[in-house]
Order: sequence, then C-alpha cells, then structure tokens
Amino acid sequence: MFDIAGELHRWLAEGREFAVATVVAVSGSAPRGPGAALAVDRAGTAVGSVSGGCVEGAVYELCARALEDGETRAERFGYSDEDAFAVGLTCGGVIDIMVTPVLARAPSRDVLRAALAAADGGEPGALVRVVEGPPEVLGGVLLVRPDGSYRGGLGGSAELDRSAAGEAGALLDAGRTGTVAVAAGAAGAESGAGSLCPGGVRLFVESSLPPPRMIVFGAIDFAAALVRVGKFLGYRVTVCDARPVFATRARFPEADEIVVDWPHRYLRGTPTDARTVLCVLTHDAKFDVPLLRVALGLPVAFVGAMGSRRTHADRALRLREAGVGERELARLRSPIGLDLGARTPEETALSIAAEIVASRRGGTGVPLTDSGTPIHRDGRETPAAA
Repeated sequence: MFDIAGELHRWLAEGREFAVATVVAVSGSAPRGPGAALAVDRAGTAVGSVSGGCVEGAVYELCARALEDGETRAERFGYSDEDAFAVGLTCGGVIDIMVTPVLARAPSRDVLRAALAAADGGEPGALVRVVEGPPEVLGGVLLVRPDGSYRGGLGGSAELDRSAAGEAGALLDAGRTGTVAVAAGAAGAESGAGSLCPGGVRLFVESSLPPPRMIVFGAIDFAAALVRVGKFLGYRVTVCDARPVFATRARFPEADEIVVDWPHRYLRGTPTDARTVLCVLTHDAKFDVPLLRVALGLPVAFVGAMGSRRTHADRALRLREAGVGERELARLRSPIGLDLGARTPEETALSIAAEIVASRRGGTGVPLTDSGTPIHRDGRETPAAA
C-alpha cells in the first residue's frame, strides 16, 4: 500500500474508514507487482490500482464487503480465456490479493498511520501483515524499523512478533517486498516460497525505502530534459556542475538539489547505494575522466556517459591511462541511451531513461514485437555490478 501512502495518510488524518486491497503475490504475467494497492472509503472513493484495469471492479466490491463486515479476506484472480469480459487477468497471470479493512476503532489504525507517515516522508520501514494463519492473527500489523525495533503486533505471541520482525528486517535491508512463512512455535523463523508452515503463519512484508538517487553531471540542456524524466520515474534528482553560471535553479526548477562543485569531488563525498544512477553529461575530458574514475569504483546501479563513439574511444583510452581496469570500464554505458534515433534533448532523455529502466529491470531493449521474453518480469531489480 506504500504506492498510495500519501492519499491513505491523508484519509487517516481526516478520520475516514476504508479498506485497502494489496497485491501480495504474483505468478506469470501480471500488470502490477506485490505491494500495488487499491483503497476504497465509505463514500465509495477509490485510489490506486492492483491490475491496471483487469480486475479492478471485482476488487472494488471486495473492499466494499470488507468495510461492511470488518473481515480481512484473501482472493486469487487468474487467467480467463472463456470470456474476455469475465473477472480474470487476460494477460495470463495470477495475482493474490489481500483486503484489509481499516475501521475507526481498529487496533492497527495507529500503526498504519505511523507506517504511512514514514513512507510518505521518505523514511525506511517495513509493514508486516498476516496473509494466512489462525483467526486470532488475521488483521495483525507490525511496523519494523531499520534498527530492528518494531511497533504493533500480529495478535499472537511475542515470540511470533520477534520472528516476524527479524524476517521483515532482512527483507527491508534488501529493499524487497514479498511473502514469508514463519513458524509460530519456533524460536527462529522458517522462510520459504510463501508456503504455510504447519502451525505457523504466512506474512506479507512490504518494504518502503527513500526514492533512489539520480545524479546528473553537467548542467546542459539535455540535463534539463533528463531531470524531468528522472522525476517522472520516481528518482530524487541532483544536478552537479562546477560552473555556477549554468547550475542554477532557474535552469533546473524540477531538480531536488543543485550542487556547484567539481563533479568528482562531489561524488566522493555524497551518499550513494546500489540503486543510485549516475549520468555523466559533462562531455568534457577534464570533468569526465576524474569523475568516471570515482564513479566506476562505486557499487551503484548504473553509470552512463554522453558522447559520440569517437568521444567514447578517447575517454576509454584516458581512463585506462588513469588506471581504470577493464572490469570497471565494462560497467560504463557509453554512448549513453538506447538507439531510438533521438535528436532533441527530450528524445535523448527518453533514450537514456529507457536504458536505465532496461538495466534496472533486466530488459533487453529490443521491441516486444521481436522479443520472445515475458512482458512482465518478477519485478526484482538487477543488482549493481561489483
């Protein structure tokens, strides 16, 4: 439900009662991954989506029923080939939905409020809910922080809460959302592919992390277009350039941060992680080479540099002379972007964004018409190269 955290946090602040349907598992081809959510309030207002339209009507009705009887429920929607208008995923996949009522006096309401406030504010955390288990634990909610502390409870034993918090902490540390089975009576937790352990419960752990960073080096017109696309994709975007006359708020109004500094010096001192994307648009060897020496030594998700093939060949030679090894050099995406025939800054930004998405999701970049690979993958991000 973190994909609609802002709206749900506002609903809670307004005292609304609602039910939220969350995708907890996906198999085969499906439009949305685990964590996608649709919420419906007492007035019938709906926000979010769980399927891109395939089963929204049926899920809406499940939410309305949950509001009436206050019961948490689970439902599976699969492929329907007999009637294109029947309730089913015509894309061929199967999704498991959990519907949770959030009523005025629900014990979980305060925990959900804290979880949604944290997610809306960009703070990391994991929300644990019971998908399957004994009646006394259905509807339980646990909020787990990165330091291992937790708030709320699953309605069972303190031992179950500790085990669930441990499992959730591991998923949060990896930035993953998914199901996990926990043995209620065991000292430790048993993880599996979402199967229910005898006497245990199956949990859905939804991780929320701050937006990934995109750092754009070079305050040029192509950078302005890339900033807009980066924001659209959900990145926190920084523009860095050593020239104060170009790195201005007037030129980059949509950037989250504008830094006037030598790019390599800034990159050495700023936090990055395995989700960070670095786009080098400086197109000048005196900036590019020292910057890329630093960038290619970091465990980030993507390092790309703009320039012609001749520029790339010269840049690669200079990097080798500066001591960059072949393994590190192989990580460099240059010339940056997919071959879309782009000409304008906006088209070029689109080609760069397309390569970033393909790298992040493990896509091939070829037209789907000519590809035999699945359209919808498992939603996992490809780890950054070491």
